Amino acid sequence: SRQVGAGGFPTGCNVENACYSLGVCAERTAIQKAISEGHTSFRAMAITSDMGDSFIVPCGACRQVMREFGTDWDIYLTKADGTYIVKRLEELLPLSFGPEDLKKV
Repeated sequence: SRQVGAGGFPTGCNVENACYSLGVCAERTAIQKAISEGHTSFRAMAITSDMGDSFIVPCGACRQVMREFGTDWDIYLTKADGTYIVKRLEELLPLSFGPEDLKKV
C-alpha cells in the first residue's frame, strides 16, 4: 500500500481496480484532493510504502501530473524501514513538458 501526505496535509492512497488502467495512484489522488480543497501550489510531496527494500518512486503518469504544478519541488522517496532520499521533481522528469509549453503554440 502507498500513502502520500500526513500531518494536516492532503493525503492520498492507491485506489486499485481489477482493470489496472482504471486504478489511481496515491500521488494523483493526493494532488487531486489538494486541488479540490483549494491548494494549487506545492513545495514537497512524501511518498511512502510498506512494500519492498527499494525506494518507492512515482510512475510516469504521476510525474506528469505533478509537473503541471512546476518542477521546483522536493519529492521524498521512502523505503519500508523509514529511510528516505529527496529528489527534485525536475530530476524525476527531465526535459519535461508543462503548461507553459502550451503558450508557445
